[in-house]
Amino acid sequence: MAGTRKFEIHATTILCVKGQGEVAIGGDGQVTLGDAVMKADAMKIRKLLDGRVLCGFAGSSADAFALLERFEERLRDFPQNLPRAAIELAKQWRMDRALRQLQAMLITSDGQHVLLISGTGDVIQPTDGIAAIGSGGNYALAAARALVAHSSLSPREIVEHSLKIAGSIDIYTNQNVVVETLPTPNHPA
Repeated sequence: MAGTRKFEIHATTILCVKGQGEVAIGGDGQVTLGDAVMKADAMKIRKLLDGRVLCGFAGSSADAFALLERFEERLRDFPQNLPRAAIELAKQWRMDRALRQLQAMLITSDGQHVLLISGTGDVIQPTDGIAAIGSGGNYALAAARALVAHSSLSPREIVEHSLKIAGSIDIYTNQNVVVETLPTPNHPA
């Protein structure tokens, strides 16, 4: 239709940092539709499997929730094996025409593994334990890598500071940050 604006949903920055005996996943709260902020306090971090798995999502809200729901199903099928649950989701994603249309990404961790599940059905495990997605993801990733290399901050603090930095640069990311943590297994106290 002539004169009709296509509204594109931009939402979020999600960051995960693993180290020093914990893994932290955080996200901002902004949801934007077109050039308007629709919500400033959206909760984009979820605890799954009775708090044993953390997950953050970015992308179209409806798509992200649909993907999250399917991921929870795979986690129930493989509750002790996060990589297997993610791979099974990726297989399902590639074979299901409706899933292939979802415009969303996930970062998830069970304290041992950090996995990024991409919008194309890929499962990626970052070598440095740092992963970011969303419109401000590259800003948060760069800030987190610098803070890991040049500070003694905890993963929670690195995620908080990095997301605030991303929020000061990316117009689709705000300063309303939520961070959840899990201990890493077999870490000496």
